[in-house]
Amino acid sequence: MEDSWATLGVDLHLETPAAAASGGPRSGGPRSGVRKGLTDALREAVRGGRLAPGIRLPSSRILAKDLGVARNTVADAYADLVAEGWLTARQGSGTRVAERAVPGPVAPARPRRTGGAPAYDLMAGTPDVASFPRAEWLRSARRALTAAPADALGYGDPRGRVELRTALAAYLARARGVHADPDRIVVVPGIAHGLSLLGTLLHEQGLGRIAVESYGLDLHWERLARAGLRTVPLAVDDRGARTDGLTGHGVALLTPAHQFPLGVPLHPDRRAAAVDWARRAGGLILEDDYDGEFRYDRQPVGALQGLDPDRVIYLGTASKSLAPGLRLAWMVLPAALALEAAELKDALGASSSALDQVTLAEFMTSGAYDRHVRAARLRYRRRRDQLVAALAERAPEVRVTGIAAGLHAVLGLPPGSEQTVVQAAHWQRLALQGVSRFRHPGATDPLLDALVVGYGTPSDHMWGAALEALCRALP
Repeated sequence: MEDSWATLGVDLHLETPAAAASGGPRSGGPRSGVRKGLTDALREAVRGGRLAPGIRLPSSRILAKDLGVARNTVADAYADLVAEGWLTARQGSGTRVAERAVPGPVAPARPRRTGGAPAYDLMAGTPDVASFPRAEWLRSARRALTAAPADALGYGDPRGRVELRTALAAYLARARGVHADPDRIVVVPGIAHGLSLLGTLLHEQGLGRIAVESYGLDLHWERLARAGLRTVPLAVDDRGARTDGLTGHGVALLTPAHQFPLGVPLHPDRRAAAVDWARRAGGLILEDDYDGEFRYDRQPVGALQGLDPDRVIYLGTASKSLAPGLRLAWMVLPAALALEAAELKDALGASSSALDQVTLAEFMTSGAYDRHVRAARLRYRRRRDQLVAALAERAPEVRVTGIAAGLHAVLGLPPGSEQTVVQAAHWQRLALQGVSRFRHPGATDPLLDALVVGYGTPSDHMWGAALEALCRALP
């Protein structure tokens, strides 16, 4: 005698034919609604373990009688679940719940000993995005979109929109001393992306290695390595990169205006030596001018590219001056390389939004960019001064360097104490990094113990609390 549904001890909750006919959202009429309800209920009973693997289900005739539905409705629901793998149906053995592995209970993960999620972000390299000039940007976007030609909405020139390249050429010449022609500018989504393009081009020309500073961004080193270039570290001291180590290299990546992360500018003698090396060796310098707009206590250091535009490739970005989410950066290259870089960029298909490009062009030509940079410079200088004053009062033994420019400071620590202080900062719910995080694995110059503290990221209303937490973490 066949089992009835009641003998299985399973209570099914499904939509009745009357409810399905009363105008519910399901399509296909009352029967299709009941079929779906029955299928869902059976599936959930199997998934939840109320119907164990191997158990035999009532025949479609018996179940239809128990539930008061059409036999074909039950047969169709069984067929759906057989097709999905929840049930099996064999001649002579009826319909059964499919055998399957049932996962055992998962032991709860041991809670990590942390001070909780970071409450204050003091990571170097990002600006205060809360101060992004939304209203002025929106006005520029409206003006730019109104004036943009129809082809601005097409694929366009792989070098980037001509409006932005023209605006950049004027701005970089005025603000950074860059010799820039619109035809030699290639707009890219970021400096790291630009380094990928350049690394690929240089590798295709037979280059196998590139000199980099012994402290820097591993993201950049990784991009160059993926392009086929081995990165060889140059020692860095209080005068910047040791340019006497360039002998034997063909290309070097430098941050001459504000070494990242140590914060020192490349000494004038070494700037001249680097350009002389490039001329003698027929080499190239890739100049990462990541935060060139932010100078506080001295006259701006002009871009190295102005000394020899054919030997220095300039890389700049809006990530620090505006926001990294814009994905707008640029390269100023020698004429031949500009064409090759644009062709490679086009082949790879990576580009920035054309509408954002024309908006930034309008933002620059209208004077809004200069106004924003001036306001940001004052705000960041005020934060830097507050940082220095707080450390002088609360941790006078901590030496602060790299503060004449940029969005971060370097806090010198007693030898061997960096990791302990980073952990103490973590317990204060601070997100920050030690300088060892930025050390090239092949570096041989003396080890440093220091914190790299970004004062650009927190919003104005969070800065005071972040500064207080930092002082509590210091020895």
